[in-house]
Amino acid sequence: MDLLTVGTYARPADDDALRALQPSLGPDRAVLGGGSWLFSAPQHHLAGLVDLTALDWAPVAADADGLTLAATATLATLADLDPSSFPQWPAVALFAGCCEALVGSRKIWHTATVGGNVCLALPAAPMVALAAVLDGRATVWTPDGGVRTAPVVDLVVGAQRTSLAPGEVLRSIRLPASALRARTALRRASLSPLGRSAALLAGRRDPDGGFVLAVTASLPRPAVLRYPDLPTAEVLAADVDALGAELRWYDDPHGAPAWRRAMTLRDAEAIRRELGDGA
Repeated sequence: MDLLTVGTYARPADDDALRALQPSLGPDRAVLGGGSWLFSAPQHHLAGLVDLTALDWAPVAADADGLTLAATATLATLADLDPSSFPQWPAVALFAGCCEALVGSRKIWHTATVGGNVCLALPAAPMVALAAVLDGRATVWTPDGGVRTAPVVDLVVGAQRTSLAPGEVLRSIRLPASALRARTALRRASLSPLGRSAALLAGRRDPDGGFVLAVTASLPRPAVLRYPDLPTAEVLAADVDALGAELRWYDDPHGAPAWRRAMTLRDAEAIRRELGDGA
């Protein structure tokens, strides 16, 4: 879709050029990653774009302490990672499933970026679910030349709302080895096979027995439940219900609150049983 109100376009070639542009960023000037959503709807509030696609950021970087996903990494890059290349990190197998939760063609996957998906902050954003369950921390460049970090679950504060201040740019997301060593499970519910996620849950079971559940799509922002060991079905259901009472089950054309609650409870139990070997 043509963005008829956009009058300026910048495509910084390196980090220094982007840093120089950051103080000029504001509500009327958007950072462009892939643009798969940006160009799908009118954006009447925008007067300018800053395109990050020329920046030479390594999409995925691995070291002994974990993985770093660049904000400009495409979903196709994550989906194509071979889990057998990371035998020490079973959770890498979760990447492809989360990418598939963004229902779309490979063409979309080759355009949509990790950073764009997180910063758009749709409740159904699968990269938010991935980062939430794997303790992802965002590295954010501030317009004064500084850097701050924050858990991704704190970066997304509501439906299409983040804690990013004007001029701030998401640089990368760090997934620690401690979370990547876990076994994982994913469940998704939608009103139709190709519909937007109405409930998207990801779980992990750590080598020490700890259990983590990330609840997204059915709530306006991501929420994470943590247990030192596998919770009982009753405890998990009560805690999931408490999240819904606190944050309110999300309500939009992709699912009514009562149905989202039912699907979330169903899928939370399915994940608990899968990671508890049927317990």
